[in-house]
Amino acid sequence: MNWLRKVAFEERPAEVVGDREETNASSSSDGGASRAVPHEPEATPCGFRASSGLFEHAASPSEGLDARKARSSIPVLLAPMAGVNDIAFRQLSLELGCDITYTEMVSSKALSFANEKTRHLLDRAPNERRVAVQLFGHEPDTMAREAAWIESEMGDALAYIDINMGCPARKIVKKGDGSALMTTPELAAEIVRKVSAAVEHPTTVKFRKGYAAGEDIAVDFARRMEDAGAAAVAVHGRTAAQFYSGCADWDVIARVKAAVEVPVIGNGDVTGGKEACALVAQTGCDAVMIGRGAQGNPWVFEQVRAALNGEAAPALPTPEQRVAMAHRHAEILSKRIGNNLVYMRKHVMWYLRGIPGASKARGELNQCVTLDDFDRVLEQLLVDAARIEAEEERYLAC
Repeated sequence: MNWLRKVAFEERPAEVVGDREETNASSSSDGGASRAVPHEPEATPCGFRASSGLFEHAASPSEGLDARKARSSIPVLLAPMAGVNDIAFRQLSLELGCDITYTEMVSSKALSFANEKTRHLLDRAPNERRVAVQLFGHEPDTMAREAAWIESEMGDALAYIDINMGCPARKIVKKGDGSALMTTPELAAEIVRKVSAAVEHPTTVKFRKGYAAGEDIAVDFARRMEDAGAAAVAVHGRTAAQFYSGCADWDVIARVKAAVEVPVIGNGDVTGGKEACALVAQTGCDAVMIGRGAQGNPWVFEQVRAALNGEAAPALPTPEQRVAMAHRHAEILSKRIGNNLVYMRKHVMWYLRGIPGASKARGELNQCVTLDDFDRVLEQLLVDAARIEAEEERYLAC
C-alpha cells in the first residue's frame, strides 16, 4: 500500500483496504437516499466520454473481483478550494465518504506575519483526524519555515503539506504564486526541496497541464518535483489559461503517471461515480480528487465510493434532504463564526441547484445574513417547490 492510501485508510477499523468482499447491490438501501448525489451532473462539452467506452469498462459488473478491489482501495479526496473548504463543508464531506480533506489555500506570507485569520484556516472539523494543508507562496525559505511551524502545531493531525502550483486566479498569479510557479520550474523545485527538508510529513505538489494556452509541460514538471522531493503530485488536466473552461485532459494525467514513481492524484471533471471510474481506467491514477463537483454536493463522495467499490449508485435525495443539508452547513458555521453568514450564500445556492423555485430563492438568498434569514428562505422554497410540482402534475394529467 502506498503512503497516500495509508493516510486515507489506516484508521478505518471496519475495513481492510484491498480485502473488501464483493458488493451486494442492496447494501445501499439502508438510508441510501439521504446520502446520495443530489442532482445529475450538468451536461458539458466533456460528455463525449460517456460514449467512449471508458465508463462501461470501468464500471462493468462482469469485471473480476481483483479489479474491483483495486478500485475500492483508491482514496477519494476533496480538492483544496479557496472560499469553499470551510470546516463545515469538510465535516460533511467526510461524513459522506471523502477519504482525505484539504484546507483552503494558506498563505505562507500571512502565516509568517502571525495573521490570526490565516491561522484559523488550520482548525480541524470534529471528525477530521487528519487534514492536508495547502500552502501557497513563492519564497522557498518562508514556505519551509511556515511548513515546519504548521507541522509543530498540528503534529499527527497533519496529513501532509501540499504546495499550490496550480491556482490560476490573477491575484495569486501576479505575485508569482500558484500556477505562476510553472513558469519558473527552478524556483518551484527549490521550494519543494526546502519544504520537504524542513518537515517530516510528506510534501506534495498540485499543478496543471501547463500555464499558457496550449502548453503541455506537466510531465517534465512532475519529474522535476519528484526529483526535488515531492512525495506525490496532483495533476489538473487544464492549463492555467483555461481556468475551468473546456474539458480536462486526462491523457496528461496518464502520461504523468507513466513518468514518475510517486503516487499521482487525478483531478478535473469528476462529477460522479462514472467519471471517477473512467478517470481511474484511463489514467491509472492512485487517487481521485474532486473540486467543483463537490460544491453543494458532498454526496458526490459516497456516489464515487460506491462506484469504485462496484456498488449500486445511491438514490437521489429529495429537495427536503438537500434543504436540510444546506441548513445544517449554515448551522455548523454559525456556531463557529457567529451569526454573520454572508459567506454561506454561495454554498446554499449550490445546494439548491435544480430544485423548482430555486431561481426565485437566489435573489432572496443574496439578502440573507443570519441563520434565521436562510431558514425563512429555505422553508419558503420547499413550499414553492411543492406547489410547482403539483401544478406540473396537474398539467401533465390534462
